Amino acid sequence: MKATGIVRRIDELGRVVIPKEIRRTLRIREGDPLEIFTDREGEVILKKYSPIGELSDFAKEYVESLNQSMGCIAAISDKDTIVAVSGASKKELLDKPISEDLENIMKRREKVVSNKADETRFYAVSSDDEAFTAQVIVPIYAEGDTVGAVVLLSKEDKAKMGITELKVAETAAGFVGKQMEQ
Repeated sequence: MKATGIVRRIDELGRVVIPKEIRRTLRIREGDPLEIFTDREGEVILKKYSPIGELSDFAKEYVESLNQSMGCIAAISDKDTIVAVSGASKKELLDKPISEDLENIMKRREKVVSNKADETRFYAVSSDDEAFTAQVIVPIYAEGDTVGAVVLLSKEDKAKMGITELKVAETAAGFVGKQMEQ
């Protein structure tokens, strides 16, 4: 655990203000759920809650299935990080923060199919991914809210994604969203 040197007092209602710098760094926004943990030394730990994180084992199995059937890199993200990936090295994408591009696609609730070969607009998925040549991005919805995205990617020079990959990603996003609602 890293000390910040910031001290806050608890008010009469038991509230503590998380400093703006920490909220910005950890991408904690108003209304975001936080999970509360305690340990044996009496520490209270706040962790950003990810509903998709609760389904991490399921998400891992699902992206492995997508990778095997589609032959491309498959990933699932929550609103902050890539939580499951198959077909690429785990170091490359897993647990990496999502890009501002991906965050905006989810906010706008849009579906994206883009291919560098067609010179269509290409969106970054994580902060440091330049090797991808084709992609499909479909937001995941649970109870009407955007909670993440299904992403299909390729690194092959002449790779081209289209309607088939979009339909597969839409099906995957719908299925993951339904699992979260149960």
